[in-house]
Amino acid sequence: MTGNEFLYIILALTGLGFLIDQVIDYLNIKYLKEELPGELANIYEESKYQKSIQYQRANARFGFITSLMSFTASFGLLAFGGFGWIHRLLATYVTSTSWLPLVFFGALFITSDILTTPFQWYNTFRLEARYGFNKTTLRTFIFDKLKGYGLGVLLGGPLLALFIFLLNQMGKDFWWIFWLAMTAFSLFMNVFYSSLILPIFNKLTPLQDGNLKSSIEEYARKVDFPLTNILVMDGSRRSSKSNAFFSGFGKQKKVVLFDTLIEKHSTDELVSVLAHEVGHYKKQHILGGFLLSTVQTGLMLFLMQFIIFNEELSFALGGTEYAIHLNLIAFAILYGPISTILGLIGNYISRKNEYEADAYATRTFGGEPLQSALKKLSVHNLSNLMPHPWYVFFNFSHPPLLQRLKAIDRIQNL
Repeated sequence: MTGNEFLYIILALTGLGFLIDQVIDYLNIKYLKEELPGELANIYEESKYQKSIQYQRANARFGFITSLMSFTASFGLLAFGGFGWIHRLLATYVTSTSWLPLVFFGALFITSDILTTPFQWYNTFRLEARYGFNKTTLRTFIFDKLKGYGLGVLLGGPLLALFIFLLNQMGKDFWWIFWLAMTAFSLFMNVFYSSLILPIFNKLTPLQDGNLKSSIEEYARKVDFPLTNILVMDGSRRSSKSNAFFSGFGKQKKVVLFDTLIEKHSTDELVSVLAHEVGHYKKQHILGGFLLSTVQTGLMLFLMQFIIFNEELSFALGGTEYAIHLNLIAFAILYGPISTILGLIGNYISRKNEYEADAYATRTFGGEPLQSALKKLSVHNLSNLMPHPWYVFFNFSHPPLLQRLKAIDRIQNL
């Protein structure tokens, strides 16, 4: 296949991906009901529902603008050989074949971030603030950026350097060696994320003694959950939205509750949220997610070995010679359909896992407090409780609230 043929396929995939995303987003927004649906009458008040409709539409308009600009820039660079031009420009200053890919991707990352920062600022300080969510200060916004750059250099840089080294030294055998390295890195991140990475951005403190802690400890004893780390995260530092999550393996596992979650929920509701997270642990969902991600990474690297050394990919992106960084961009786009299919499978499994965790929490603690907590979370976050089925299929890692509530009812009625 020639460079031009590769280019036509790359452009077609880029355009088709953008079109599908916009059609699905459009269907989802048109699916919104102007009047409060009867199914939501006991969840949303009329005024709050109208505010959620406005929030969904504002996000959709903003998302369309940012997506259109990103698509236009990417499509233009691809169609007119912009990536090849950037390669030639940098190659006049960086002659090392090992350093050039690092400089190339670093330059793309910084340029992209500079161009997208105004949109991020608007989303944070205008859109989110308009609906009462933003708590981020300008100082926090700037320092988050700088910390992100630092982590990119410390974590992403060595991984990319190792990848380039293996490509140059091992040829097609690079894929399984780098797969082992990525698996080790992913395992490290899963185990130590909440201990090493998260504290860079947020303050984590042990849950204080009191009724909530006692109730949680009582539940943990009941279900034989080795409870050692329940942490409260200062989520209110950036947003008023609430969440909770579970991370880590073995002795490093932690349950993290946002302070905004604790402020807005009763003790029983909070214990039910914890019970849901314990359900993920008991059902081995975290381990399963890690294994699935590992297999997907291996598949991607295995397929990559067959075309990553094809110089026609570099020609397709405007290069005049083989350049591994140009080939990586081309491969990422060509791999897009497979990545989408794997993402759909991953979302399906994730939604199934959420039902299982809800069922576990319902059976071991109670369905009513969990339902109450889920309702409060959704209303406070102005969630779309009746999304279009196709939007759910493509984008949701959690089932819509109404489906979760009905599933909990079925379990309680057994």
